Amino acid sequence: MNDTMIQFGLLLVRPGLMMLTAPFFGAVFAPPQVRAGLSLLIAFTLAPLVPLPDVHSPAGLAVMLGREGAIGLSLGLAIRLLTAVAEFAGELGSYQSGMSAGAMIDPVSGVRNTQIAAIYTNLTIIICFVTNAHHVFLRALVASYQSVPMGIGGVASGVAGSVSHMLGFVFVFGMRLAAPMLVVMLLVEVVLGLMTKVAPSLNIMTLGAPLRVPIGLLLVAITTATLPNLLTHMVPAALQLAMETARAFK
Repeated sequence: MNDTMIQFGLLLVRPGLMMLTAPFFGAVFAPPQVRAGLSLLIAFTLAPLVPLPDVHSPAGLAVMLGREGAIGLSLGLAIRLLTAVAEFAGELGSYQSGMSAGAMIDPVSGVRNTQIAAIYTNLTIIICFVTNAHHVFLRALVASYQSVPMGIGGVASGVAGSVSHMLGFVFVFGMRLAAPMLVVMLLVEVVLGLMTKVAPSLNIMTLGAPLRVPIGLLLVAITTATLPNLLTHMVPAALQLAMETARAFK
């Protein structure tokens, strides 16, 4: 009985860490009871499908717990990359359009965030639910038990490379989402600079703010239409990064 409980506890670690870090299944706004219930439900579902390892010593149990936690954290962080891209693009757009001063607490991340970043993040989560992307990540969790079975393993040298790939993922896709606003707002700044050269008496600070905000809002409306297409490229790439990072603990 004790061995069975220990094995089930091991099985609970990987989905538990994934639920803890993945914004689709539970973030700071989700009650801890909901996240714990989802983790238990997934673990009970996986129990007949996943071969459970034998635990022979406390040291072996500690190694298995750390390894399972690292794999679950890797999977959850890969999912978190999707909202990180949205936040990064939103922050860039807010600073360029002059709307960064109106930051507020984002219920998804629980930290101070700009309105554009919150819009992009919430739309990303909604689109992922509508397109059943959360099902894809749950299937990836099940597949991870086949590619990286439970047990004692080591840490490969490619962990640092996987982390750098995650950071590059956020930068590349964030820049792709924010590129239209960055280019247009740069052109707006050039036009405002030429206007001050032609008419030096114009107050650039007074004239610029009312011009940047409506243009920025218009660009937000336009770029949100590109989110579904961008997510079709982001989800497979995030899954590949998740499995690459998980295999580093094989």
